[in-house]
Amino acid sequence: MITDAQRRARLALRHGLEKPCGDVESATRAMTCWHATEPASVHLAVFARTGASRDEIDAALYQERSVVKQLAMRRTVFAFPADQLPAVWGSAAARVATQQRGQLARDVVKGGIAADGPAWVEEQTAAVHDLLRERGPMTTMQLRATLPALEARLRYAEGKAYGGELPIAPRVLTTLAASGVIVRGENDGGWKTSRPRWTATEDWLPDAAPALPEAEGYRALVSSWLRTFGPGTEADLVWWLGATKAAVRRALGELDLVEVDLESGAVGFVHADDVAPVEEPAPWAALLPALDPTTMGWKDRSFHLGPHAEAIFDRNGNGGPTAWWEGRIVGGWRQTDDGTVVVVPAEPLGRDATRALAKKAAELTAWLDGDVVRSIYQSPLARAATAG
Repeated sequence: MITDAQRRARLALRHGLEKPCGDVESATRAMTCWHATEPASVHLAVFARTGASRDEIDAALYQERSVVKQLAMRRTVFAFPADQLPAVWGSAAARVATQQRGQLARDVVKGGIAADGPAWVEEQTAAVHDLLRERGPMTTMQLRATLPALEARLRYAEGKAYGGELPIAPRVLTTLAASGVIVRGENDGGWKTSRPRWTATEDWLPDAAPALPEAEGYRALVSSWLRTFGPGTEADLVWWLGATKAAVRRALGELDLVEVDLESGAVGFVHADDVAPVEEPAPWAALLPALDPTTMGWKDRSFHLGPHAEAIFDRNGNGGPTAWWEGRIVGGWRQTDDGTVVVVPAEPLGRDATRALAKKAAELTAWLDGDVVRSIYQSPLARAATAG
C-alpha cells in the first residue's frame, strides 16, 4: 500500500518545495508543465520551487525558449519544456485543436459569416500563418488590422439578457495555437499580462521535432505525469489530460507500471522503478499561486486539500493561491494594496507552521517588490478576508 503520507513526501521532494530544484527548465521538467492561464502563475510557481528572478524566468520563456507556452489539455494554456511539445502536439493539443476547428466551422456558418465553415477556417488559419511567416511576430490587434476577415464578430446567446457579440480573431488564433502551428512568442506587456506576439512555430522553434503519433504522445505525457504526481489513478489522468479513458488505458498498458492500493481505496499507478519507500521530508511550507500544478494535479485532491475545497476552489473548480504546510493545503494568501503578502489560514495553525509561512510570505513580498498580482481565481477564503 502507498500511504497518503508517502504521497505527500513525494510531493514535497519532487516539486522542489522542500528545497530548490535547480533552474527554470529543470523545475519545469520536474513538474511536467505549469498552468499559464494567468501569466503571473508561471513566474510565481517557478519562484516557489527555484527562487529564480523574474528576469531569469523571462529568459527561459523568451530568449532561451527552453520553456514554451502551449494551449493543450482542457483548452488551457500551459508552459512545457520545449522538447516535450511534440508529445503534446500529437495528443492533448491535437484533441483540443480538432474540437476548436470543428466548433469554429459550425459557428461561422450559424453566424452567417460563411456558407462553408471548414473552408473558411482553413483559409483564415492559413492566412494568419502565412502572414506571420512573411512579417514576423504580430499581436492579435496587428493581425486583425491586417486581415479584414478577423474583424468579423460572432453573436452568442441571442435573445438573452447576457447575449452579445465576440470577435472571431481569438477563436482563429486558439485553433492555430492548439494545432501547434503558432506559439505565444515574446510578451508585449509586463510579466503579469498576456499580450503575446504570435509567432510561427518554425520561426520560434526552428529545431523542433514534428508532432508524435497520438498514442506515443499520450504515452509520453502519462509517463511524465506519473513521475511528477504518481501514484495516481486512471481517473486522475483522464481528468488531467482531458482525454478519453481509452487513450489513458492504452498508455497505462504500454508503460512499465505497478498497481498500488491507495488509502482512499482506489488503485493507483507508479513506474516500476519508483516503488522504493520514501522518507518523510523535513517540515516545509510553501505559498503557491492560483492554478498551481500541485494544487490542480489530481482529480481527487482530498489527501492534500482535506475539508477546505469550498474555501480554496471556486464553483468552476479553479484553485486560488494556496498556503501549504507539510504536504497539505492549510489556507491561502493575498496581498495588501502596498504589495505585502498575507497568509490567510483555513484552519488553526501551530507555532511552527505560522512561523514558516510568515517567512515564506516575507520572501514572496520581497520578490514581488511592490507588484500586486490580481488573480481572477482568488480563493473564496482570501476574498472573504479582503472584504473583511
